[in-house]
Amino acid sequence: MANSMLVASPVSIYALGGLGEVGKNTYCIEDDNSLIIIDAGVMFPEQGILGVNYVIPDYTHLKDVRNKIKALFITHGHEDHIGAIPFLIQTVNIPEIYAPKLAAALIKHKLEEHHVLSRVNIIEYDEDTIVKKGDFTVQFFNVTHSIPDSYGICVDTSQGRIVTTGDFKIDLTPIAHDISLQKIARLGSEGVDLLLSDSTNAEKEGYTPSEKSVINAINEIFSKAPSRLIISTFSSNISRIQQIVEACLRFNRKIVIVGRSMETAIGVSRSYGYIKVPDDTIITADKLKDLKPSQIVVLCTGSQGEPMAALSRIAKGDHNFIKIIPGDTVVFSSSPIPGNTAPIEGVVNQLVRNGANVITNSIFSNLHASGHPSKQELRFMLKLLNPKYFMPVHGEYRMLRLHGELAETLGIPKENIFIKSNGDTLLLRKHKIIEGSRLPVGDIFIDGKDITGLSTAVIKDRKLLANDGMVAVFIAIDSRTNSILRRPDIITQGFIYPDEKSLKMIDNGKELLYSELIETMKNKITFGEIKNICRSVIGQHFYNHTHRNPMIIPIIMNKNEEK
Repeated sequence: MANSMLVASPVSIYALGGLGEVGKNTYCIEDDNSLIIIDAGVMFPEQGILGVNYVIPDYTHLKDVRNKIKALFITHGHEDHIGAIPFLIQTVNIPEIYAPKLAAALIKHKLEEHHVLSRVNIIEYDEDTIVKKGDFTVQFFNVTHSIPDSYGICVDTSQGRIVTTGDFKIDLTPIAHDISLQKIARLGSEGVDLLLSDSTNAEKEGYTPSEKSVINAINEIFSKAPSRLIISTFSSNISRIQQIVEACLRFNRKIVIVGRSMETAIGVSRSYGYIKVPDDTIITADKLKDLKPSQIVVLCTGSQGEPMAALSRIAKGDHNFIKIIPGDTVVFSSSPIPGNTAPIEGVVNQLVRNGANVITNSIFSNLHASGHPSKQELRFMLKLLNPKYFMPVHGEYRMLRLHGELAETLGIPKENIFIKSNGDTLLLRKHKIIEGSRLPVGDIFIDGKDITGLSTAVIKDRKLLANDGMVAVFIAIDSRTNSILRRPDIITQGFIYPDEKSLKMIDNGKELLYSELIETMKNKITFGEIKNICRSVIGQHFYNHTHRNPMIIPIIMNKNEEK
């Protein structure tokens, strides 16, 4: 009887991150007895969220069902798929992490940095691995992407088969291993109930260019650059870095690696043989002065205009060893992530102002090939797997919508296509899917390495301080006599320039608050009520004069009884 009840349990499929956004990928498959997680990624904060390193999903639901968690499965080693693992395993117990070879190495390095490596068992898998976890059987298939060891995942449950492509493109001339088209087709012929597929490039028609198409543009730049080459790309784009390394060897240039994430990615990839470069080709930044500029390549982070990344610091002249020299050629071997265009343009302008020749990816200089599938590849994957139901993942809403519409043109019924948000659930029972209830989800903002994260309220406060500044109001009272001892003092930071007009406005605010407090304190009043009066009176007064809302911080000083 118990076994029949277990078989009857529907399987829930939902995302805690990765739907309606590019990043934070965290997908879950759960029934009454078991739960497995596929990927645990971060999202990098949008411009204007100050002091935040990462955004991760809220793991409250996983804490509520922590006894069900059997394992975490990783598709590949990019930050938007592995970056949240240190925070996840400090929140809930993850018995085992299954990851491909390179991703496993990157995860171990990341956990060592956070001093939590001992908390989890990391197991490497390959395409031939089959894992039985709780009620689920998991197998894998090779896909091509911008990092070696990338996989799609097939999960067989008592209620049906679920497949996720992971991040992929159909690259027939890849730098690393081939995509397993035969295995993908076999899984499709056996029957796929639900497909989750990468939607990042769903707006682009045609095919995504092969990674090898970039090498001609790289070679041309190397042959023409008269002085130093400074090349910025994603530190996780291991295939691109290998091509740059090969060009350095071909043109007899030494490599300086700048940026912590770049150093880590290259170090791990070299140790596992994914990047092949002789030791004497890599030099440290302090040895630059010993070489001619035409013998140097600086490989650095910062292709997205990140203010603290190496390229931004070089552009601003803040780097200890590397300054822009007129004649330097700076290459952006990447495309802007949506929302990053403005900071990238800022860095480009600063580089040009300092005398550099800047080359970015364009139709005239093919310096970047995406790791994600365009529409023809999406159609091909849908045809191969031929799913009964389809849920686009890994993309902003418009990307998910376009991917869904594309699936409909291939014959998948509209009612079988689900454009969902984080927290929405699908219920799979006997090879049929219905929509389930919604789970509570949200964002946690990580500041440093604190796993507790920051609430949305803290982020709002930071934005308020950045936009309108701060006003501190000092109020001296005697709580025994319920009286105010003197007129309040007001100090502002980042709010107004202290000229004659603004100082008069501040003095008027002091008088208004003093009068209000004298009147109110004729009756017994609490410290909380005094603070609320302060915020109300001063806030309204300053808004009337400036149409700005600074953060108002009341500070109450109570008379000491002994004095």
